[in-house]
Amino acid sequence: MLTVTEINYIREQVNLKDETYAIVGRKLGIDARTIKKYADMEDFNLYKPHKQTRTARVMDSVKPVIDKWLIEDFKKKKKYRRTAKRIHQLLLEQYEFTGSDRTIRDYVSKRKKELLNTGQSSAIPLTAKPGMAQIDFGEAPFYYKNTYTTLSYLVLSFPYSNTFWFQVLEAQNKEAFLEGMKRIFHHMGGVPKAIRFDNLSPAVKKIRPHGKRDLTEEFERFTAHYGFQLEFCNPARGNEKGHVEAMVKYVRNNFLLPEVHTHDLRSLNQDCWVLAENDRKRIHYQKQMPISELYSADKEAFLLLPEKEFDCVRYEEVKADKYGYVHFDTNLYSSSPRFALEKVLLKISYEHMTLFSLDYKEIVQHNRLYGYKEKSMDWQPYLSLVSKRPTALKYTSFYDQLPDAWQSYFSQCTVKEKKESLQLLSTILKDNHMEIASQALLQASENGHPSAESIKQIFYQLVNGRGVRVIAQLPQHTPSMPTITRGLGQYDKLFKPMEDENHA
Repeated sequence: MLTVTEINYIREQVNLKDETYAIVGRKLGIDARTIKKYADMEDFNLYKPHKQTRTARVMDSVKPVIDKWLIEDFKKKKKYRRTAKRIHQLLLEQYEFTGSDRTIRDYVSKRKKELLNTGQSSAIPLTAKPGMAQIDFGEAPFYYKNTYTTLSYLVLSFPYSNTFWFQVLEAQNKEAFLEGMKRIFHHMGGVPKAIRFDNLSPAVKKIRPHGKRDLTEEFERFTAHYGFQLEFCNPARGNEKGHVEAMVKYVRNNFLLPEVHTHDLRSLNQDCWVLAENDRKRIHYQKQMPISELYSADKEAFLLLPEKEFDCVRYEEVKADKYGYVHFDTNLYSSSPRFALEKVLLKISYEHMTLFSLDYKEIVQHNRLYGYKEKSMDWQPYLSLVSKRPTALKYTSFYDQLPDAWQSYFSQCTVKEKKESLQLLSTILKDNHMEIASQALLQASENGHPSAESIKQIFYQLVNGRGVRVIAQLPQHTPSMPTITRGLGQYDKLFKPMEDENHA
């Protein structure tokens, strides 16, 4: 596996500067087939200009066609682009072209330079052109999960059309930053040609002299995956991305004030797409055109999305404490008693925290916590182990953390009942929360100390939506019965009808 720096250099030389695989391979001492592999991995769209040559008059009728094809191909990987030879073949077949293959090659070489308008040291123009964007975070008050709090939102704006997209997020960390951009790219169906950033920490590790920057590894891979060009503001020069800063205020003032009440950010963010789209019905303040029409020009300039979404995750090797908890960002996540004081692998994403053993077997997955000193507990791995040694339950570190109902129940169980109930609870918690297990226990306990089987039956009634079944009640009185007289005289009554019949 090559380093990120080597991969980026290869992609720049092959896709941006149109060097051959062999030349780049000789520069790096790497086989040309390896160069081709890494050059074709992602979607890059710039070529090094070729030598200009004079075109013949026979070209006049097909110039617009060739230009259209070249512009379309700039959005694709190099291996998917039409070659000059293929363009000549298509013109012969579809447009009855009479010129030579050499004429097409010369014109294509010239037009690539003119259309891309780039040289070896060119920079992205600062003027507002279609397909160029700016990005930044904002903050707004929310009433989220029954609490007044401040949440972040990520805004991607387009200066040419004066449009934007935005998503509400719970943080401004690396994972949230990349997740927000990815959501926007895939919702709008393309990637901006260039994006201007400030020097935010999820993207930039260090600013060096002469405008150079050390990027975070995750951000570096993200930009390589989606293929957009990077442009950074100078330090302490937020005005260099003034459009997005204005849009951050516009979004907050028009859509997020007063505080939005929500329990579900996914649902809220679906509404954010609609709000941004409806906002394009306005007329541009300078160009006096509908913003929706101008945004169409932005979309035309977008790069194509790659075949696969980028997985916005990173990995850290951490050590669990003596209780099996992993500490991350002031919060605690349970693993399993088996991993107490052992190292585990933590897969970190915006929404989840997944723990793996060092041999890459998944232990447990948690929803990521964004509070302060909060705890996420998955009981199932703990109970599965303790069910094998039920007498040790009361002496385990997590016994005191069990809900009161379960503590009380286990204190009244025999060893056999405790083992069966722990196994049942472990099974329930594989796919369900502790709340429903506790509800089943409480309802099963209404008629005395329940067995594991009774708790199981109530649990299945709850999850299958059949409610609690009423226990059949016996009648409070017995039916009337004939009076029974004890003694041998009862037999005389049985034989008396037979004696009367014989006498007759």
